[in-house]
Amino acid sequence: MNYDYQFGNSYYNYYNNIGIQSKEYQILAPQQSQNEQPGKEYLMLPTPIFDNPNYIGSNKLKDKVAIITGGDSGLGRACAIAFVKEGAKVVIPYYNEHIDANYTKDYIEKLGGECLLLAGDITDKCFCQKIVSRTIEKFGHIDILVNNAGVQYQQDNLENISDEQFDRTMKVNVYGMFYLTKIALPYLESGASIINLSSVTTFYGDPQLIDYVTTKGAIVGFTRALARNLALKNIRVNAIAPGFFWTPLQPACWVKEKIPSLGSNSAMARGAMPYELAPTFVFLASDDSSYVTGQVLHNNGGEVMG
Repeated sequence: MNYDYQFGNSYYNYYNNIGIQSKEYQILAPQQSQNEQPGKEYLMLPTPIFDNPNYIGSNKLKDKVAIITGGDSGLGRACAIAFVKEGAKVVIPYYNEHIDANYTKDYIEKLGGECLLLAGDITDKCFCQKIVSRTIEKFGHIDILVNNAGVQYQQDNLENISDEQFDRTMKVNVYGMFYLTKIALPYLESGASIINLSSVTTFYGDPQLIDYVTTKGAIVGFTRALARNLALKNIRVNAIAPGFFWTPLQPACWVKEKIPSLGSNSAMARGAMPYELAPTFVFLASDDSSYVTGQVLHNNGGEVMG
């Protein structure tokens, strides 16, 4: 398999070089699609940039142990790489993206880090129990939980959303987060951090992602309520609501014609690569955010403000 994961030129310079550049906004990727969720990173063109080689860690997460669901690819992979650079050990539960997951593990080990991969479905409570038990067995403690895994499906109308799709979206995006957080909670001590992934789509109500938006709104409510519930235990709970980032979720969701325009509605008139979100994960996981809880950080290029 030929991977092209070098940082190299910025993505917009890449497209300038081959002449694919809109006068109105910077195109992140050409038309493409994948036919299954949550998508495969190694099939994307261009492959997402998940690591900024100019990012130098400073032991902000030294000896911490982080569980990052969906850390095999996309935003989860960028998070895992940054955590490892900051001294953390990572556990990556993923669904069935074995090529992406093993590439991420190899990359982490080349950085000198430790990574435990666990394949399974987070909608299965037994798998969530396995994630926690295997983490404790291998590393002895849990300090950071990143509920990142999710699915999204494009449908033009509510009537087109099948019961099966709604059920799957709810179970992956909400039930999986609920199960894993509940099971991990007894092992989280003072100073621990929980980070949940919401979405910019919740804050403007994307009409083609009704079930997805519903789940991401639920994540905001869960984050705020749990943050108050755990505040006196000094366990912080926050969320990130990303805008359009070039991850496998995009070609696996949208019709291929929409891909080049994604991100164009932001004030910065572009989408982003996963490495641009990595420092936000580090901020929320580290003591840099020791007085931050119940918040939603909006990394969206100005698509939604306020």
